Amino acid sequence: MKEIIDFLTTARIMDLAGDPRVLFLFAVVFVLALLFRWKYTALLLLGISGTVAVIRYTNASGGDLSLDKNLISFAGGILVVAVVLIYFLFIRGD
Repeated sequence: MKEIIDFLTTARIMDLAGDPRVLFLFAVVFVLALLFRWKYTALLLLGISGTVAVIRYTNASGGDLSLDKNLISFAGGILVVAVVLIYFLFIRGD
């Protein structure tokens, strides 16, 4: 248990996003949330993973894109994630 706490306290969010153990845990919890119909848990995981994916995409260019293009792609990606979450939370009924 001490190793897990040490790992979580020293890791950064983007390092955790690329760790296979964390990705496997996210996938297992997401599948369980879909099977047991835990709507809010599934949407929370979808929002977190979508936001991390947008951040990784905008940082993946390595400086090839200008700041304006990075900002536009970041804002567009976050907007898409927000629209999907709003749709599933407020528009689509149970």
